[in-house]
Amino acid sequence: MEVRVGESLLCLAVLSSVFCVDSVLGKYVKGIVNTKEDWVFLTRFCFLTDFGRLDFRFRYPKSRCCQNILLYFDDSSQWPAVYKRPEKNCYQKEAVLRPENNQVINLTTRYTWSGCVVEGDGNEEVLSCVGGRSFRSVRERWWYIALSKCGGDGLQLEYEMKLTNGQSFWTQHFSADEFGILETDITFLVIFSMVFLLSCYFAYNLKGRQLLHTTYKMFMTAAGVEVLSLLFHCVYWGLYARDGVGSGSLKILGKLLFSISFLVFLLMLILLGKGFTVTRARISHSGSVKLSIYMTVYTITYVILFIYEAEFFDPGEVLYAYDSPAGYGLMGLQLLAYVWFCYAVLVSLKHYPEKQPFYVPFFTTYTLWFFAVPVMALIANFGIPRWAREKIVNGIQLGIHLYAHIVFLAITRPSAANKNFPYHVRTSQIGILLSSPKGGEGAESFPHHAYGNSSFLGDSQPNFTELFSIQSDPVKTVEETVARKGPEVPRNSEQKIITTAADLTSILPPPPPPPIPPRPVVRSPPLPPRLPSFTEYFSMQSGGGGGFGSKA
Repeated sequence: MEVRVGESLLCLAVLSSVFCVDSVLGKYVKGIVNTKEDWVFLTRFCFLTDFGRLDFRFRYPKSRCCQNILLYFDDSSQWPAVYKRPEKNCYQKEAVLRPENNQVINLTTRYTWSGCVVEGDGNEEVLSCVGGRSFRSVRERWWYIALSKCGGDGLQLEYEMKLTNGQSFWTQHFSADEFGILETDITFLVIFSMVFLLSCYFAYNLKGRQLLHTTYKMFMTAAGVEVLSLLFHCVYWGLYARDGVGSGSLKILGKLLFSISFLVFLLMLILLGKGFTVTRARISHSGSVKLSIYMTVYTITYVILFIYEAEFFDPGEVLYAYDSPAGYGLMGLQLLAYVWFCYAVLVSLKHYPEKQPFYVPFFTTYTLWFFAVPVMALIANFGIPRWAREKIVNGIQLGIHLYAHIVFLAITRPSAANKNFPYHVRTSQIGILLSSPKGGEGAESFPHHAYGNSSFLGDSQPNFTELFSIQSDPVKTVEETVARKGPEVPRNSEQKIITTAADLTSILPPPPPPPIPPRPVVRSPPLPPRLPSFTEYFSMQSGGGGGFGSKA
């Protein structure tokens, strides 16, 4: 289901990018404004203290003169005081700007710094304005660019802007809140690739011992998809660093793969919490239905939030995903998943307390994982400066995902020293348990056993645990053997086989006379007149209350 939903979402994103009028795919921004409003928002950028630069090119009909480019910064008296404030008119929104800071660019020939000249375009004259503006401030600041013409008949403008921070490949086209994202993604791509390769090596060892279960394959899938997600993100940011535009489809695909990796890992945690491949061979029918409904609702809600973020994300008000209704929805869904995870783990420990060496560290470490992202997002909303939140949140989020993968890799490593190893039943034995004549509800659960990590011995040491593995051939009972080879054996009221002590002297032939020795020897003592009851030594003793061969 996740794949079908992902394909639909990707197609929707591609269609949205094709039919979008304005091109705002990076910090190289261009588009056309044609509206009846007198004040509109264009774009935003976080400039450095000394290296911020805006290069622009504007064109509009001279008959629609005169329009203004307004530069707001993130002070509470500036942008927050005018954006999404319907009670303020155009003149009041312009009044908060400070003329001494050169925050207004008049797009007219009378304003020298605008670089405007009159050009002919067929039968119509147009104003073409080409110029630039440098930004300096005491700290990194968000700057918001708007267009206005107060008291006019609307706005009409063709614009093209390039916003940069210095000349370095790693900073030029990046907003200050995006500094370090490319380097961070490359670093985590290398680390996650190593984790994935190590999981493949562990899987090879587990497969050789018939312990490569479905849940471990799900972990490998989540790690592999995470690597692909980081790869697409790195390619996107690399192209973006080169030309300031990048490829929006690559970024959307990277986010989609990141979501799929998260959902697969979350499903794996819930299945392990319910004991799948650890204490049971399969989930019950009712449990499978509940889990399917839950994950379907979770996936659909996740996709709805993803579409909301992509289509209704307001760049003039929201700075990153978790500072939006969609972000708060994601945090709520993760907490809801944690409730399911807790319930599943507690039920498994109730029925299999011997699995505490696995479930106690498993529950503790992933409790931190479930709460890490929501707590981090809340701290980011109220404790981290706006111009630094996106890069900090990106690094912390990737670190949390890496923590989750490394912990699972550690507790499932195929080593005799690993006391937390969860699996003790081999994959071949699961099929035998499920196909047994008494399968059904009883076959879903594994026998109570500790761990199979003692089987991970060196190749130079004998593996004695193979002696105690479950055999594929059915074992015949004493009753089946007796019933097949002879008449029915008498039993008492407790259905126990009756064995008696018999005098065999009357049945056995007399012993042959001793041979005549060549020379006199001392004769051995004569045999006793009665032989002992040998049936006592060959009868099957009972280990419990219902054994075979007890003496009558």
